[in-house]
Amino acid sequence: MAANTESGGGGGREVKKVLNAVNDHYGGVIVHVTEPMEPATFVSSLTSSIAHWKLQGKKGIWIKLPIERVNLVEAAVKEGFWYHHAEPDYLMLVYWIPQSPHTLPTNATHRVGIGAFLINQNREVLVVQEKGGQYRGTGLWKLPTGAVDEGEDIFAAAVREVKEETGIDSEFVEVLAFRESHKSFFEKSDLFFLCMLRPLSFDIQKQEQEIEAAKWMPYEEYAAQPFVQKYELLKYMHDICKAKIDGKYSGFSPLPSRSYSLHKSYLYLNSSKAPKRRSKL
Repeated sequence: MAANTESGGGGGREVKKVLNAVNDHYGGVIVHVTEPMEPATFVSSLTSSIAHWKLQGKKGIWIKLPIERVNLVEAAVKEGFWYHHAEPDYLMLVYWIPQSPHTLPTNATHRVGIGAFLINQNREVLVVQEKGGQYRGTGLWKLPTGAVDEGEDIFAAAVREVKEETGIDSEFVEVLAFRESHKSFFEKSDLFFLCMLRPLSFDIQKQEQEIEAAKWMPYEEYAAQPFVQKYELLKYMHDICKAKIDGKYSGFSPLPSRSYSLHKSYLYLNSSKAPKRRSKL
């Protein structure tokens, strides 16, 4: 868990414990605390470590505390660390060594959601009524919606949410539009992607836990709902959907690519207007 450093004066040696750490890419260090420690021992190692890293010219310190090491949180905070983010199984704390405003990146600022637009050969759109949420009991018929899971692509989330809520199999076609709003979920911003999908099945089997009802509804009836007509954003989104149905609008399709980390990712673009790819990736 800790390495030894030695300093001395007057012929004596003092052994100090420095927490094991790995360098990050920005002049800082990352500490993963895995072994059990008493708070007093942790503080002793932490203060020695900060002094050691300061001499090395390090800047940001990241300490990842598993939920099993919750006994060390208060000790770290008293030494000047602050919360950065938390996940179900750990808490991340940070500290800035230089006497200057810190340049550490903030925690995730947005969550991502999708709305799924599916229409059948009879010009009927797939809609649901929810048992919970702000629209419960309003009688509003809405598109299937949901949140994108960690590590999940937008197009995959749209297909998954439709299947979960209605039992309908589908394939992704395009992102028609997206909107951004702020302070919508625990002070976080929200990105919402309106996605068009092509239905591959039509027999609805609604999810009992969250969905009150689901059906195929004539598009004009869906768009004419008073709630839809009341809000400019919803009206505009539905006008985009209608333009897509009528062949007057093109959205954004996912193009497989490689990111800087060489991991597979997707670039969403208007494929009808995009330049041809020069080489295979």
